[in-house]
Amino acid sequence: MIPGLDGLRAVAFILVFLIHTNFFLFGWSGVILFFVLSGFLITGILIDMKESLPVNEYFLKFYFRRFLRIFPLYYFYLIITLLIAFWLYSVGYRPGRMLEYFQQVPYALSYVYDFFWASKWYKESVFINHFWSLSVEEQFYIFWPLIILLTPKRHYKKLFIAAIIAGPLFRLGLTYVFTHHIFSVLNSDPASSIYALPFSHVDAFGFGAYISQFRIPKARKQFWLLLIAVPAIGFLSEYLSTGSLGYLSGLGFTLPIFGGFKQIWGYSLLDYFFAVLIFAVARDGLFNRFLELPWLKYIGKISYGLYVYHFVLIYFAGRINDFSPLSYETNQMISAVPAFIATVLVASLSYKFIEKPILNLKDKYFPTH
Repeated sequence: MIPGLDGLRAVAFILVFLIHTNFFLFGWSGVILFFVLSGFLITGILIDMKESLPVNEYFLKFYFRRFLRIFPLYYFYLIITLLIAFWLYSVGYRPGRMLEYFQQVPYALSYVYDFFWASKWYKESVFINHFWSLSVEEQFYIFWPLIILLTPKRHYKKLFIAAIIAGPLFRLGLTYVFTHHIFSVLNSDPASSIYALPFSHVDAFGFGAYISQFRIPKARKQFWLLLIAVPAIGFLSEYLSTGSLGYLSGLGFTLPIFGGFKQIWGYSLLDYFFAVLIFAVARDGLFNRFLELPWLKYIGKISYGLYVYHFVLIYFAGRINDFSPLSYETNQMISAVPAFIATVLVASLSYKFIEKPILNLKDKYFPTH
């Protein structure tokens, strides 16, 4: 494992946790960081496997290794939440929310929840609302191995740049489709729907793929410049398009990002920022002393479980609002602490007793070397 990457996974999860507890509205960008990281890691793995394995083993080993990494926890969670939802429905606890979950879970089971999110039937689910991003990741895993296999080595750079360019072009097309109501099945909210669809994040995976094989010049210097430029551009564009700076914790990119064509170029800016960060960490050792701290590495190691479990645990911890006389903001701060502790505890147990025993099978039955 490349030093610092587990720490970056931890940072990505913490960002996501902070937006779902309403502490830091820019936290949604943690999902973008996960996407760029996936493009970086998976592309490197695929190219190494392509160069060392025959075609049949290339596909067999990649897909089975991904299967063992992703599916067991994913479907375990869905089974457990289905059982919980049936029980809650039977005792009359928020039956409307439980029925919504029953109606939506087939889309999660089939890894197309991102497309459901973009439809007019979408409503937030406390159990699987965050599963749209896992659908995007899985769809990337399905198609990218074939694309890498069919692309000659001399054309890798062209492929990755094409993916980077395709992202904003897709978002431009999606903006037109949504704003002109071309398809009646689509959601009327273009900004949220563009965010959820896999086509919108092609450039995130493209940037990750690019930095797995090619250098970014002066990455450290670029990172510090972008650290200032990204919020400056965000706030400026927010002000020019709305007359307001918006929420300060959104850094000018509060979801759903829209206005001033930000839904087209904003994702690309953030993708590049995170690509520079990942490259600077992986190749130049930026922040490695911090990112290699044991507790942060551990959070990164169990980040998949943390992501899967956190949303529903935040919801149930937040039910303190149902009976507390304190203000919503106070209850939010109080409930975030037990929600985080519970998420780490549940993800740790899940990693030890479910994920790790299955992960050990990867190298036993599907070694890559």
